[in-house]
Amino acid sequence: MAMYRKLGKNSSQRKALLRNQVTMLLYHGKIVTTEARAKEIRKIAEKLIAMAVREKDNFEEVTVKAKVPRKDAEGKRVKEVVDGKRKTVYDEVDKTIKKDLPSRLHARREMLKILYPVTSSETTRKDGKVVTSNKRKDKKKVDMIARMFDEVAPKYTDRNGGYTRIIKLGQRKGDGAMQVIIELV
Repeated sequence: MAMYRKLGKNSSQRKALLRNQVTMLLYHGKIVTTEARAKEIRKIAEKLIAMAVREKDNFEEVTVKAKVPRKDAEGKRVKEVVDGKRKTVYDEVDKTIKKDLPSRLHARREMLKILYPVTSSETTRKDGKVVTSNKRKDKKKVDMIARMFDEVAPKYTDRNGGYTRIIKLGQRKGDGAMQVIIELV
């Protein structure tokens, strides 16, 4: 018996498909796909969430000195002339950062192997509405790893597995494949 489903694809295509669908599941919370794909996605997603839950508090806070550019009232960088060249003026400030312990760093790198980078085109307006935009300047990179540790893991701390649910929708019209919704519980 095989350890995994081949899904009618060669290994590189299968890996890319599963990585993409796991990333979208964790970003959106649920996706519609076929039953065979959903069962494979479930294996990967459950492992990632379990890893995030296990390592969510495994860091130490460290205070470091950082150079930050000085800004004027309009929010623009302050520049001064030094030796005939305009240079930005920097201030030193103390910042508190999270420093991962070795096991959390390893978990972060394992997640980076699987999750694709996500860019969000959603912006929230002042009135609270979420609007999508196709302009390149409005797109933001979403840190999926930080989201796993900060949002997803705290949600499942009291759960021992079973982070996803598969709901059958029926057969697809074109080829009769069983369609399902896979979602985070």
